[in-house]
Amino acid sequence: MPCERVDDVKRPAAEKPQGVNVRNAPVMVTAHNASLEPVNHAATVDDDGGAPAKWKVVGPGLVVAATGVGAADMVATLVAGSKYGYGLLWAVILGVVLKIVLVEGAGRFTLATGKTIFEGWRSLGKWTTWYFGPYIMIWGFVYGATAMSSAALPLAALFPAVPLTVWAVIMGLLGFVMVWFGRYSFFEKITAVLVGLMFVTVVGLAIIAAPNIPEMVTGLVPMIPDGGILYTLALAGGVGGTITLAAYGYWLREKGWYTPKWMKVMRIDNSMAYVLTGIFVIAMLIVGAEVVRAAGISLSADDTGLLELTTVLREKYGDVVGVGFLVGFWAASFSSIIGVWNGVSLMFADFWGNMRGKASGHPDTRIGGKYFRFYVLWLTFPPMLLLLLGKPIGLILAYGVLGSLFMPFLAITLLGLLNGKRISAQWANKLPTNIALGVCALLFGILGVQQLVVAIAPAFAG
Repeated sequence: MPCERVDDVKRPAAEKPQGVNVRNAPVMVTAHNASLEPVNHAATVDDDGGAPAKWKVVGPGLVVAATGVGAADMVATLVAGSKYGYGLLWAVILGVVLKIVLVEGAGRFTLATGKTIFEGWRSLGKWTTWYFGPYIMIWGFVYGATAMSSAALPLAALFPAVPLTVWAVIMGLLGFVMVWFGRYSFFEKITAVLVGLMFVTVVGLAIIAAPNIPEMVTGLVPMIPDGGILYTLALAGGVGGTITLAAYGYWLREKGWYTPKWMKVMRIDNSMAYVLTGIFVIAMLIVGAEVVRAAGISLSADDTGLLELTTVLREKYGDVVGVGFLVGFWAASFSSIIGVWNGVSLMFADFWGNMRGKASGHPDTRIGGKYFRFYVLWLTFPPMLLLLLGKPIGLILAYGVLGSLFMPFLAITLLGLLNGKRISAQWANKLPTNIALGVCALLFGILGVQQLVVAIAPAFAG
């Protein structure tokens, strides 16, 4: 959060509170002090006492990348590998590049302007609020149940004596407790551990599966297999792409990165995190191509496809590998729970705080604030009703329609925010970035239309 103005009157040196930076005037405080009236971003002071910006492996980039890759992405990549081998490897790499562009744009806007992504959206017109408000409420309600079920599946396979619904409730409660009581630094460390589990189990499995290197090289040449256009779009646009991409700027703030001095570090942080994500997704493609295709089975398109893969792994490599994969499956799913419970709650808190006339960064909108905690509750407890009662078709229809529009919404709004008067010329988009965001908008638009068709199809079914 940006620093804030205390008064336009200088304090005597003896009264200077901790964290204050005294210039000529006015007095400035860091984001952890109590004043609420924002200052010009050019006068913002970081919490680090002016120390040089340094990159570390564990940062907001790792959080956003880990949160964005869940069980559904793993299944999509496995199925693509089993159907087309390495033919869509190029699409995986393109997808990683596009996510780097999107997340860098969100982070650059925040560091360059001191504003949150929601503040930026509001500057583009009321239509952004009318879309985002209903979307984040419906999305959270449905996603909460989906995420809990996904994290419960591998545990139910490992410990079948406990029903799936019970495991789902336990996962929701565990994520709730960790986010409700934990600070950002704790959440970041837990995410790093989960990423380590994901990486070791899935990349280790890909190494065991012995990838065909010459075939992988041919997969770097862009081509769309017969009947594979939807899988191509899904790999390039869908894997790792969720609402949490837009949460990156909020995690930068929670990390204490407020000003442009962190711009280079942010870009390294984001790029390295998505390179790791790319390695993880390529590993899943290898498993699909070398294990699933060789077994001659067709995986289910939902999360249960990963349980079917576990059966194949146990038969081919033994229980140790099979159980290890279930651990990786759980880590991927649970990292999405805590990432969403934290990041999307920050987005909602900022949205609702703005609606209530409170500045972005007000304590009510930060981790532990009342708006933040409301959404953590919303993600956890109402969705448990869906676990017990099923999902109403009308709610799922609204979820699908609004969800299909979010990624094109993000790409198009970033084009508006990163050009023109809303950002200084120094940090505005250059031509290559505009082209990349234009490709993102086009790709996500096509994918969004396809998802929209799937979402509304049940409404017209006989």
